[in-house]
Amino acid sequence: KKTDNFLKIKHKMGSGNNDGSSPPNKKLRSDSECAKMYDGPEFELKCINTIRALSADQPSAAKSGHPGAPMGCAPMAHLLWSEVMNYSPSNPDWINRDRFVLSNGHACALLYSMLHLSGYNLSIADLKNFRQLGSKTPGHPENFVTDGIEVSTGPLGQGISNGIGMAIAERHFATTFNTEEHKIFDHFTYVICGDGCLQEGVSSEASSLAGHLGLGKVIVLYDDNLITIDGPTDLSFTEDVAKRYESYGWHVQTVGDVESGIKNLRAAVEAAKAVTDRPSMIKIRTTIGYGSKNEGSSATHGAPLKSDDLATTKKNYGLDSDSSFQVDEDVREAYVTNTKNLEVKQQQWETLYAEYKQSNPDKATELERRFNRELPVDIMETLPVFEFGKSSPAATRKASEACLNSVAPLMNELMGGSADLTPSNLTSLKCSGDFQKDTPGGRYIRFGVREHGMAAICNGLFAYGGMRPFCATFLNFAGYAMGSIRISALSKFGVIYIMTHDSIGLGEDGPTHQPVEMIESLRAMPNINVFRPADANEMNAAYQLALEKHQTPSVICCSRGVVEALKHSTVEKARKGAYIVHGEDIEKADLILVGSGTEIGPCVIAAETLAVQGIKARVISMPCQDIFLEQSREYQLSVLPGNIPTLSVEATSVSGWHRFSHAQIGMTTFGQSAPGDALFKHFGFTVSNIMDKGKTLVEFYKKEGSVPNLMSRPVFNNIMGNVGH
Repeated sequence: KKTDNFLKIKHKMGSGNNDGSSPPNKKLRSDSECAKMYDGPEFELKCINTIRALSADQPSAAKSGHPGAPMGCAPMAHLLWSEVMNYSPSNPDWINRDRFVLSNGHACALLYSMLHLSGYNLSIADLKNFRQLGSKTPGHPENFVTDGIEVSTGPLGQGISNGIGMAIAERHFATTFNTEEHKIFDHFTYVICGDGCLQEGVSSEASSLAGHLGLGKVIVLYDDNLITIDGPTDLSFTEDVAKRYESYGWHVQTVGDVESGIKNLRAAVEAAKAVTDRPSMIKIRTTIGYGSKNEGSSATHGAPLKSDDLATTKKNYGLDSDSSFQVDEDVREAYVTNTKNLEVKQQQWETLYAEYKQSNPDKATELERRFNRELPVDIMETLPVFEFGKSSPAATRKASEACLNSVAPLMNELMGGSADLTPSNLTSLKCSGDFQKDTPGGRYIRFGVREHGMAAICNGLFAYGGMRPFCATFLNFAGYAMGSIRISALSKFGVIYIMTHDSIGLGEDGPTHQPVEMIESLRAMPNINVFRPADANEMNAAYQLALEKHQTPSVICCSRGVVEALKHSTVEKARKGAYIVHGEDIEKADLILVGSGTEIGPCVIAAETLAVQGIKARVISMPCQDIFLEQSREYQLSVLPGNIPTLSVEATSVSGWHRFSHAQIGMTTFGQSAPGDALFKHFGFTVSNIMDKGKTLVEFYKKEGSVPNLMSRPVFNNIMGNVGH
């Protein structure tokens, strides 16, 4: 496949403008056009052009997609997959594989081409089924759909940030598990990203932290094609990216051309691998849509090539202009041979690991437990249990701190930190120090004021395997991190989000910091569990469920203010998402009060007082709506029959409570700056107002003559076939 002799061959392609000053001009092709000289083996160019054509065929077959970036990035993909990276199609989850992330996920046809050529479970038929319902080649990479995909990318900037999380994981595992005789973890994380990725703020946050941490085993190949959807990048993006990354503390190189040969890129990658104390970026000038009529323009970004242009482009590549999804036997055989060699390396690692396991049985057992996503035996028994009358009232963030630090000594996979709010979030790990450049064995990450990057890095930590990352900030600032939180849910990454200061109760900082809509925004997201515990027992249950459900991220919302003791709370009942916390002995209730968190205490007092006035009120604590909705219908009806006047009480948005309650006490405006107690009184979260509105609700339905049954309605499944996600 490879040769030591670099052949200069004629390739009928325009040279483009590669001086780095501006995008190449659009050019029309003709057979008489000056040939471009390729400085390298002819077969190397054939492989690259095969990747280009294969990646252009996929959008054409789908009549949808992005051919331009794959055509420009094909040289770097060929180099990585045929010469640089170690991977194992027969064992895609091999823990010492080099990780590859395509951050500009719209270029996924390139990744699918590489996975097919390299022998992963992706056939030509799968490539032809690009972007179709139920295919293994969706419109952006999805880690839960296709073998060989590490993370779901598409929202720009996420992938490079995930890659930094993977590099943190590699360094931590190497420090923790490697021995002088056995380097079990010794690999790189490679990222291809584009201009859009580097314009998104999340990548800046993560890249800044990567430079601070000196993560020498992440190498980013920046596809500098000078084009965005709107047109040339100089419409909006004229900064010096190289200098910016140098200021972050990265090792930066520039490769001015990969179209006339990849020798310079090969040398740059090797140089990057040799720099072990800094992350590396290689800024690579490419031409979007290389070889097509509209090369170098935004026209090739998000639309398939027209059939005549595609045919001419293939001809210019030296391929059959009439063939689609063409992979000549010599190209296929070269990749097959390369894969066989890589599988030998993987087997050699297995032999090394067998020796390691014999010499270090305890470490190997721990390693296998973690990568199998198994919890330590009896880990739940370490979580604190609240005893009524014995435990002092405390903020639920204190209960969270106790839970986190009770399991952390036995769960070394728990690794994370706070966005510069450790004293407020109470997330410091008492059993471990900081993860820093000089202390990579530490498990506490100082993320700095970088909420979005923090969450994206945690996604990378989880994707790496063997990690249960957690991160923390004020609940209101989950808004900064929402893009990454959504990727957690989509990707089935069980990241644990600890969000404190969960309501207007945070007080004097005012409406800029007081979450109103945030909880409902999170609850509306599929595959995420939002917990708002009312006391230590409910917090115990929240941590149990968060740890057990490793394919579902959890948001644990915690109060700043102190909560009173709940006499009848139990961990077992709280694990069902909602339960009767007061009035379980009432045979026929006149009123149900339902809520979560800090509002449950006032609800209980209101119910006790209403009983004296002849109104039998039951109180339902609902720490997690989604967990409650997973329970049997019989259980749901035993908690919320639906035909008893029900009033929800929660110091957040009323949206979402309509399906559980006939009326709501909640937030319909932003908060204000004042002490928490004054705000709760001002906005109606007091015992007296709960009583007043409860009595009014009961009287209203007495006059109406009937109570609408909220639970008496059909629930439709409108998805035809498999859910997919």
